[in-house]
Amino acid sequence: MTAPSLDILGIGNAIVDVLAPSDDAFLAARKLNKGGMQLISTEEAEALYAAMPPGVESSGGSAGNTCAVAAALGARVGFLGKVADDQLGAVFAHDIRATGVHFPTAPLQGGAPTARCLILVTPDGQRTMNTYLGACVTFGPADVDAEEVARAQVVYLEGYLFDPPEAQAAFRAAARAAHAAGRQVALTLSDPFCVGRHRAAFRDFVKNETDILFANEAEILSLYETEDFEAAAAQVAREVKIAALTRSEHGSVILAGGERHVVAAQPTQVVDTTGAGDAYAAGFLAALTRGLPLPECGRWGSIAAAEVISHYGARPQADLKELVA
Repeated sequence: MTAPSLDILGIGNAIVDVLAPSDDAFLAARKLNKGGMQLISTEEAEALYAAMPPGVESSGGSAGNTCAVAAALGARVGFLGKVADDQLGAVFAHDIRATGVHFPTAPLQGGAPTARCLILVTPDGQRTMNTYLGACVTFGPADVDAEEVARAQVVYLEGYLFDPPEAQAAFRAAARAAHAAGRQVALTLSDPFCVGRHRAAFRDFVKNETDILFANEAEILSLYETEDFEAAAAQVAREVKIAALTRSEHGSVILAGGERHVVAAQPTQVVDTTGAGDAYAAGFLAALTRGLPLPECGRWGSIAAAEVISHYGARPQADLKELVA
């Protein structure tokens, strides 16, 4: 087996994030589900974008954020995801490469425009995401480059990509290529509503294809259809090698082969929770691919998450290498 030339290869929705402050009245007037993520049409995206206050635009998407944060921690990172050959597609490609992430996917020619996520952040730090998937939904098995997959110690898959059927086929192709090369497959569940839409497919993928699972409390409860966190934790521990379960201010629980580690959350002033789970996964995987012990992986994850929620936007503003040292 050849030594990996990447630590992490993320596969996910290539989305440009548009982040703007909002209030509860704005959400209520548009019947937006506070704190959740909903998929919207081209028309809805244009109407909401026009009504939003001025925002910050950057390359985003859950796995894209994880890749950028992991690169900031010194990991060698690549990303596969589909943008269109348009202005936002160019913004995405330039932005993610500028963070030090290898991005080889060819843009879509003559199809839907590049995806965007319109994120409204209320004063309590909650983010309400309205996602237009655009070119993302064309990502399929043909976009999974087996050689790129084989280069990485860990292939990290974003649960949001489960919505289009082509992408589920791409996930299975990536998992096959990773396991054939002796690599590990990591999955993040992304969103409890997303889990609810595809529960049977997620359960199958977790049990049969996943080595490392990331989920927050709501997501893991949704996956196993229970209100009991300990019951869900016991079940996932039987199905994957490593489960990293985040519980907001209560920190995280890491389960692996009979081990259980509880890692405290890092104290911080919460400004915007966008990207907290993405950053946690980045810190965890950056440490894991260095061979650090699991409690230290959790500590790196907690530090990265705390930094990201202390300001607007899902990308770090402080020196994460300094913070984990």
